[in-house]
Amino acid sequence: MLSKLFAFIILILLLPVMFIIVFIIVVEDGMPFVHFQKRIGYKNKTFMIFKFRTMKKNCPIVPTDLLNGDKFLLKSGKILRKLSLDEIPNLFNIIRGEMKFIGPRPAILSQKKLIALRSKAGIHNLFPGISGLAQINGRDNLNDIEKVYYDKKYLSNKSLMLDFKIFVL
Repeated sequence: MLSKLFAFIILILLLPVMFIIVFIIVVEDGMPFVHFQKRIGYKNKTFMIFKFRTMKKNCPIVPTDLLNGDKFLLKSGKILRKLSLDEIPNLFNIIRGEMKFIGPRPAILSQKKLIALRSKAGIHNLFPGISGLAQINGRDNLNDIEKVYYDKKYLSNKSLMLDFKIFVL
């Protein structure tokens, strides 16, 4: 309940930033400005994640690391991704009870190997997060085995202090 309240407060504080981001995306590539995508969440249930759109409308739905990003990435998308501003709408997922601030990033449905490895390691029993140990240790530069390594490390050492450290980083 506390994370939902915190997410709501952050959303209110970020409203001016969100309006600027929406304006920039709409001017650059039109509507929609939000991207909805099915992801794997808690207990391997699917949910719709909300993100600001950083890719052009004709972009295929595949993991970012498998894409020629320059071909599909909006000019504003580079900045939004670098600063992780595209993740601001994930706060709605927290309010809806589908995500937490800290946890493994939710997998895309096509990431079958990652989903299987996480399930085998018990990571599917964690709520996905906006950020996690894998994100601060390499993000898209990590392969599935490395991501699961950090996810398992998080699962084994989960604490308020570790969450705070990840949040700050």
